[in-house]
Amino acid sequence: MYWMQRAQRAFDNPALDVAVQAANALKLPCVIFFAPVPFYPHANLRHYAFLQQGIPDIAEMAEERDIGFVLRRFPEHSLIKFCDEVKAALVIGDENPMRELREWREIAAKKLRVPLWTVDADVIVPSKLLGKEQYAARIIRPRLKAHFKELLVPCENPRAHVKWHAARGLQQLDWRGTEDITEGWEIDRSVKPVDSFHGGTREALRLLDEFVKHGLTRYPERHNQADENGTARLSPYLHFGHIGPHTVALAVEKSKVPREAKDDFLDQVITWRELAINMVHFNPLYDTLECGENWAHKTLGEHAKDPRPIQYTPKQLEAAETYDDLWNAAQLQMVHAGWMHNYMRMYWAKKILEWSKSPQVAYNTAVYLNDKYFLDGRDPNGYAGIAWAIVGKFDRPWFPRPIFGTIRYMARSGAEKKFDAEKYIAQMYALAGRERGKDKEAPMLF
Repeated sequence: MYWMQRAQRAFDNPALDVAVQAANALKLPCVIFFAPVPFYPHANLRHYAFLQQGIPDIAEMAEERDIGFVLRRFPEHSLIKFCDEVKAALVIGDENPMRELREWREIAAKKLRVPLWTVDADVIVPSKLLGKEQYAARIIRPRLKAHFKELLVPCENPRAHVKWHAARGLQQLDWRGTEDITEGWEIDRSVKPVDSFHGGTREALRLLDEFVKHGLTRYPERHNQADENGTARLSPYLHFGHIGPHTVALAVEKSKVPREAKDDFLDQVITWRELAINMVHFNPLYDTLECGENWAHKTLGEHAKDPRPIQYTPKQLEAAETYDDLWNAAQLQMVHAGWMHNYMRMYWAKKILEWSKSPQVAYNTAVYLNDKYFLDGRDPNGYAGIAWAIVGKFDRPWFPRPIFGTIRYMARSGAEKKFDAEKYIAQMYALAGRERGKDKEAPMLF
């Protein structure tokens, strides 16, 4: 049995491949057990809607491989009960470095009466092979590359030799149904689903193919242009496991584009992504101010009492009520599209530090907004990005200035040199149905 959690796909999924290979060795059928619950950390209606959109692809692709797929939901979500029902011989799970998911696996391992194996299915290089927290991209990069020959290879996607046939009376939801899987759950429904992304492996593969054909060649010159489609926009799909890093990396490697473009993109999708996952795996304080480096804590402490010429409350920031219409545009993109270009995420977080009464308040605000609105929030990448912006994670000291100390500063003028900021602002204000020109009238705390 494959206990599906993080890697929500039946294609290029190393954990599922191990489950199928084990089933074939034992001459047994293989089944996927997927059971969404309402208490997944910080998840709301937006996240569950995207998750549900991916379910048909999982079921259909599993069926193509003669693998069973059983969908249940809270309160009928018990892994232990399902294992007893189908008389499971072995359970395979996918690893997730987030603390709550680790606890769930530990509890399951104690209660199960059969072995539980786990596979690090959403990285190229399993985190445990690196042994400890890595402190910079330049350090982890060669250590990752040392494993590429062995691990950056196509997934086998084996078929099950014994086809799954559900026993009569086995309870399962109709994955083809249109009913809301969250019906009756007490979850946050204030954050609505978005039209800008549609979940599922097939949509992720379509976006990847489109990017490789039309966007990859110009990636080095465009990836900092927030007003252009300069990125693959795959982060929500990687977060939910609708697509895996092997699929993305190998598609890029097979493309006929300049080596520079390949290396630039792969550095983002492998080096920086797996650096973030490594941080979460080895640092239990990954979503707090305390995950930062000592030099960053020292400099922020030295400047903690610096005057803040402009302060905004977390509620004002959430409502995009600042004097800076570029920052407002980024916040509006987060709220209404569930996504934000990576360059703007850095600018967004650093301005929160500048406008908050303390680094602690800034950090808490950034994490709260990240987890609530982003489709790819609640993810190592999001936490690592906030840590980089506010507490110097993976960075170095820069020239000192008020409030920031030696934390790297980002100015609006830098963004305006990289892309058409006015175009971006106009697009995001239009997306939110918001009129420009009234932002300076928003209340400010001095």
